[in-house]
Amino acid sequence: MSANQPVLALIAEGAEYALLASEDSTTFVLRFKTDQLAAHLAGEDAARFQADYKTIKDQFPTWQPDRMLAQLWDQGGYSWLATQDG
Repeated sequence: MSANQPVLALIAEGAEYALLASEDSTTFVLRFKTDQLAAHLAGEDAARFQADYKTIKDQFPTWQPDRMLAQLWDQGGYSWLATQDG
């Protein structure tokens, strides 16, 4: 791994989606496992994602990870930032 790439930890996962984040929350990777796509979020995109993720978690605390992450992927528009994963 490159010295400038942050270490990412899994913070939410379901059957279809997974979310990883750096310890300082400046980098996120939102994966759509079914289609092997991932949105790599840093800078302003990461800041916006962090706010959107918190909003969804606060508004719908009982949602399972797949439902929450699918909402962000589709309605949040993060699918537009996705590239082939792996």
